[in-house]
Amino acid sequence: MTVGDLGEFGVIARITSRLPQETGVLLGPGDDAAVVSTPDGRVVVSTDLLLEGRHFRRDWSSGYDVGRKAAAQNLADVAAMGARPTSLVVGLGMPADLPVAWLDALTDGLRDECAVVGASVAGGDVTRGELVVLGVTVLGDLEGRSPVRRSGARPGQVVAVCGRLGFAAAGWALLEKFGPGARGEVVTAHRRPAPPYAAGPQAAELGATAMLDVSDGLVQDLGHVAEASGVGVELDPAALPVAEPVAAAAAELGADPLDWVLTGGEDHALAAVFPEEVRLPPEWTVVGRVVAGQGVQVRGRAIASGGWDHFRDSLS
Repeated sequence: MTVGDLGEFGVIARITSRLPQETGVLLGPGDDAAVVSTPDGRVVVSTDLLLEGRHFRRDWSSGYDVGRKAAAQNLADVAAMGARPTSLVVGLGMPADLPVAWLDALTDGLRDECAVVGASVAGGDVTRGELVVLGVTVLGDLEGRSPVRRSGARPGQVVAVCGRLGFAAAGWALLEKFGPGARGEVVTAHRRPAPPYAAGPQAAELGATAMLDVSDGLVQDLGHVAEASGVGVELDPAALPVAEPVAAAAAELGADPLDWVLTGGEDHALAAVFPEEVRLPPEWTVVGRVVAGQGVQVRGRAIASGGWDHFRDSLS
């Protein structure tokens, strides 16, 4: 059965039947708009667009993978502000011949990733299109905290990361080389990011002065912090974590794993700046310092590419 067999309202009914609502959603799907609670009085909002062939391939990723990924990259944006994600709304375009089973899996992926943080899919819209396209908007609650922006870094502070780096880029490289049959932890990481959501509010409580999620590569994303703050960032390559699965993939492909760690995106790790005196918990790794100047430098290393650019054909 395809989504064309169901029709628009059958598709909506099928999606909403698979989406339980958390307590933060006061009125879920079924009316012209959802109603969500805002305990803090402020709402953190972010949005992302995922386009088949650009952000995912259906021959590489299942519907469930795409759902998890679509939710994760949005939920991570809220966490990177030091907030707690509460709900998503999703705009979905898809061809009429899309199998209903793929739609069900996509819906379940969105639901299950939201469940990791206690959020809900509160509503959305569907339409017919030539490709699968998802427009996802996430809402979040600051819970009384100030938002952690990109512009608060100051010379003398330390730069730390929490979460995986280089995994998604390594997985993409294996898929490009071996196709859908590629296997391993990094391939799974490319299909389904695992952002450290709780680390965002934790960093805010610890006194982080700047933070973002690593969506387009560590060097490129820290460059946004450097520009917004009017400072430079110096990274220590010896301090950067190169996990065994990333190193193994690099050995298999004859690549340098540190390149993936520095420039690979879509892991949605968190990178934050802290005052030097802050005692960080073990899940955070200090990888560099904020210095006077501009841009991002990697000690003793030239960086040929900085990360992903959506309006170029490959890594910038």
